[in-house]
Amino acid sequence: MLGILFAGIVLTPARSFACATCYGANIDSPMADGMNWGIFTLLGVVGTVLATFLTFLIYIIRKSEAMNAAAEAAAKSPQV
Repeated sequence: MLGILFAGIVLTPARSFACATCYGANIDSPMADGMNWGIFTLLGVVGTVLATFLTFLIYIIRKSEAMNAAAEAAAKSPQV
C-alpha cells in the first residue's frame, strides 16, 4: 500500500501539482484576486466558527465553576 502511494507521488507529472490559476503565475489577473478573496473569506468563516466555539467552552467552564462554588457554599452552610 505504501509502495503504491509512493509510486503515485513520484510518477505524477509536475504540472498536476498546480491548479490552472497558479500554474500561469500571473499574480495580477482577476482570477488570482478572486482566489485570494475566496481564501480570505474562508479563513474568516473558519476563524469565526473557532472563536465562537472557544467562547462557548469558556462560558461552560465558568458556569461549571460557579455551580461548583455554589454547591460547596450550600454544603458548608448550616441546614435549618
